[in-house]
Amino acid sequence: MVNAEIDGANPLGETLNAAQLSAIAAVMYDDGPLLLRTLQHWRPYICPFERLLRHVQNRSRVLDIGCGAGLLFSLMAGLGFEFEGLGLDTSKRAIDLARHMARRAAVTAPQAKLSFECLRLPAALPCETFDAVFLIDVLHHISQREQRSFLHRAISRLKPGGTLVYKDMCLRPRWRAFANRLHDLVVARQWITYLPVRTLEQWAHSEGMVVIFSEDFNRFCYGHELRVLSRLSASPGGTPMGDVG
Repeated sequence: MVNAEIDGANPLGETLNAAQLSAIAAVMYDDGPLLLRTLQHWRPYICPFERLLRHVQNRSRVLDIGCGAGLLFSLMAGLGFEFEGLGLDTSKRAIDLARHMARRAAVTAPQAKLSFECLRLPAALPCETFDAVFLIDVLHHISQREQRSFLHRAISRLKPGGTLVYKDMCLRPRWRAFANRLHDLVVARQWITYLPVRTLEQWAHSEGMVVIFSEDFNRFCYGHELRVLSRLSASPGGTPMGDVG
């Protein structure tokens, strides 16, 4: 029986759960550094990708900022999504594995056109625009003084009517926030900087974004905050308050 807490429906009409997504990841990441690809196999049990996949449309251009080893795109490709995806990350090791996965996807899922670039974030983003931009557990890795300008840059990559899918870890209750902080100390070796989700909503609103879906939920010891925002109009001021660099 599928665990009701982690069920989801993707745009292809399938019912998904973490175990199914983990099995897809195991196929897509069949080679590469053992630890890194094992993390891809198990991450669907921690990060609720089946909920995120509800908010991406078929035949779209998608930008995944902080893509890691490209797990989101690997799941989309494995599920049969037809899309063009660009993934960005600062880790050359992760991007190398993502590119390896993309070569496999080119054979097993040719309807998905995947590319990955290793860039220095938060400064560098591509000039193209996209139907959807994903920020999955990214902003807490950005320094506090750069978080707003980083969000501005991400939103600026959206086409009119485009969608920003934002998922990050909760700030409350404190014990769940501590669990994630400990996780990142071990895995990323970083002391993270939480952004209150209400602040995120306010900043996005100043950019002409509207929240069209909101969900907070828990999985194991982790608390997740999911916000889907649509760019319904141009930014009222063109830039956020403060220096965007």
